[in-house]
Amino acid sequence: MQRRLLLRGLGASAVAVPGLAACGTGGGGDMELSDDPVTIRMTWWGADVRADLTNQAIAAFQEEHPNITVKAEFKPWEGYWDALATTTAANDSPDVLQMDELYLASYGDRGSLLDLSGAGEFLDTSQFDESTLATGEVDGTLYAIPIGAAMLASFVNADLFAQYGVELPDGETWTWDDYAAIANELAEKSGGAINGSSVTGGNDQGSIRYWSRLHGNELYGDDGQVTLDPALLVDLWNYNLGLIETGGVESAAQTVESLTAGIEGGSLATGKVAMGFFYNTQITPVLAASGADFRLLQLPGNAESAANFVKPSMYWSVSSKSEHPAEAVTLIDFLVNHEAAADILGTERGIPANTAMRDHVAADLDEGEQRAVEYLESAAAGPAVRVTPNGGSGFDQMIQRYTQEVLFGERTPQEAAEAFVDELQSEIDAAA
Repeated sequence: MQRRLLLRGLGASAVAVPGLAACGTGGGGDMELSDDPVTIRMTWWGADVRADLTNQAIAAFQEEHPNITVKAEFKPWEGYWDALATTTAANDSPDVLQMDELYLASYGDRGSLLDLSGAGEFLDTSQFDESTLATGEVDGTLYAIPIGAAMLASFVNADLFAQYGVELPDGETWTWDDYAAIANELAEKSGGAINGSSVTGGNDQGSIRYWSRLHGNELYGDDGQVTLDPALLVDLWNYNLGLIETGGVESAAQTVESLTAGIEGGSLATGKVAMGFFYNTQITPVLAASGADFRLLQLPGNAESAANFVKPSMYWSVSSKSEHPAEAVTLIDFLVNHEAAADILGTERGIPANTAMRDHVAADLDEGEQRAVEYLESAAAGPAVRVTPNGGSGFDQMIQRYTQEVLFGERTPQEAAEAFVDELQSEIDAAA
């Protein structure tokens, strides 16, 4: 099978951020709403459904603020970041920006985003958990307001467990040794009809963040430098290689095929494996595609270590060059804090990070969304992770390349781990 480099998850495209203006970062202290007609621009990535709902929310905002006109524009993910980099470099950035964790430091460090910490008169953050709100900070400065919240979870297909007579694990107590034993038991009792699990980490930043934190390490230090211990990557790859050999985890070729198919056509949703790791908010498409009874359990070891973390689905930010920062911040406040907006937007951008809005939409959630909320509110989460530093936005493509080289036997885990850490640090150094 010809191998291809595959991209998965949030932020799966590396885009350079060239020539961002190194302008001063504005604060909120001098903000003042105008009584005169004001026009602001707002941009986001996403498909037509998101655009339709967002435009409805904008219309509701304009009804409450008739002197503010919002000019909306959206693009698919692939073209969004190139366009934003171009307009930012030309000092023509939209006022309100949908932002992603991968690029937050790139824009924040270069002074392209407004410091929102002084915007309290126009922006209420009291209904956000402190650790969730902190995910929008870069070096202690609040540049972004989280829209949705997610956490990594173990997806367990209860139907396959029942079919092959394997007892469901206890997410409050299981270890990585337990996970391996269960994966092997599923493969054995199925007679090889299924593998117990997909590859447990190595295809995205989130899974490696968790593995790192579980072992007392972090991907990045407070200074934005890479602090990931290569030995931990070696251990993670060896763990998966051992399970591939026993059949507990699907083969390298099957892993590539699954990633190519995406979450709805991948091994987990099509019943080829009984366990896998995804963000809890992805339970809805898995349920819809599979028709199976999936349970969300804490990752092995997390109940004791609280190594897991809240991952914002995306953020709202304001350009530091905005001529109307008060109006821009007021729009963000409406989108994240007002029931009228929550009634329209629901969970389209993820489970609301605002806990009051999460409670408000709870009655209208479907089964998958309800399970995702229950998991988010019950799973142990540690402190907010350090935002991906400028230059680190290509992490997922990079780690997938090295993981596939390891799984296909093209590099040893030790060689790949050292090369990966060196390459990632070089990218961050080059962006400084």
